[in-house]
Amino acid sequence: MNNGNDTDPVTLINVFSVDPADQQQLVDLLIKATDGIVDGAPGFLGSRLHRRVDGTKVTMVAQWRSAGDYAAMRADRRPLPFLEEALKLASFAPGMYEVVRDFAPRQ
Repeated sequence: MNNGNDTDPVTLINVFSVDPADQQQLVDLLIKATDGIVDGAPGFLGSRLHRRVDGTKVTMVAQWRSAGDYAAMRADRRPLPFLEEALKLASFAPGMYEVVRDFAPRQ
């Protein structure tokens, strides 16, 4: 559980609202930004990219070792062109969350 410390694990849930005609282009941009750039950043634990079936949303859920690691990645300018291009296609509602509890299937 996170105690609000800059060194505790965090989850970023970023929701993009997009015109259905632009959804695939947005997905492609987020894949390009993550593959080979973000996924190599220190503290990156993993992410999952989702697209809403009606075409109006794309959501990226990413886990980071700490808020400090995430901030360091954000200081890297290499992903910036992809984000700028994404923001031409969609509005963006970012959020940083702490993990309260994990659930797994019963054995």
